[in-house]
Amino acid sequence: MKLAAIDIGSNAARLLITEASPKANGEMDFTKVNLVRVPLRLGMDVFATGAISEKRAESFVNTIKAYKLLLDVYEVKYLKTAATSAMRDAANGAQILERVKQETGMEIKVITGQEEANYIYENHIAENLDKTRGYLYIDVGGGSTEMTFFKGNSLVFKESFNIGTIRLLQGKVEEKHWQQMKDFLRQNLKNSGQLVAIGSGGNINKVFSLSKKKEGKPLTLDQLKDYYKEFSSFSVEERIHLYNLREDRADVIVPALQIYVNVMRWTDIEEIYVPKIGLADGLVRSLYKEISALARP
Repeated sequence: MKLAAIDIGSNAARLLITEASPKANGEMDFTKVNLVRVPLRLGMDVFATGAISEKRAESFVNTIKAYKLLLDVYEVKYLKTAATSAMRDAANGAQILERVKQETGMEIKVITGQEEANYIYENHIAENLDKTRGYLYIDVGGGSTEMTFFKGNSLVFKESFNIGTIRLLQGKVEEKHWQQMKDFLRQNLKNSGQLVAIGSGGNINKVFSLSKKKEGKPLTLDQLKDYYKEFSSFSVEERIHLYNLREDRADVIVPALQIYVNVMRWTDIEEIYVPKIGLADGLVRSLYKEISALARP
């Protein structure tokens, strides 16, 4: 069964097409068929002016048209969509989504920060790890950071903060925003023992690839601090050439590392696992659950 998800982030839009098939033990296997990322960078407009410009709105509509063609070619019957922080904040967001609906027939759903955290948690990575420890999922996006804390077999909290890479680049994150995040984490994680982080988002995936670590091995806080210092010492242009980064990754990778480093420092976390999952993967898993529930008699 082919399932797809469209994730409209503040930095990029993603279309993920997945094949869901049962394994011998009855569990579902989700195999990536295609992932198409378009750096729309809606947050660049929204966090600066409060609205999406006509030029970016046009690119957005064209991106959805292209995604629709791909969904038709792959004969995908089931789709789940989500637009996050930039679309939540855009004064003209509803108007642009209505235009998308008129021109493509596709409905894009704007989700809350809490819903975003829920979908990321749908990946259930922590459930396969050591049950005696606590795990903090950290998903860093262009407009917000979602955190989910999981201990033993239970979910303890899910929280969304308006601290993201594009907001940081544009100077829209103040000291009080950092303080709120720090206070929340300190208050909600005290007496939780030694914790481990699970990171998601394009930036931590890129850092993991650059580190040449083996799949399943964690990055350390010290390594993230080193990458932060190293990348910060170069201009965006230099980062593009030295690390073979796209421009829309080269500028946001530094603020992303700032967020991961701060969260890990404040929570005394020494290691972060990078399973290369994200919101789109969570949307696909959630979609599968919905379809399965409907299929039951």
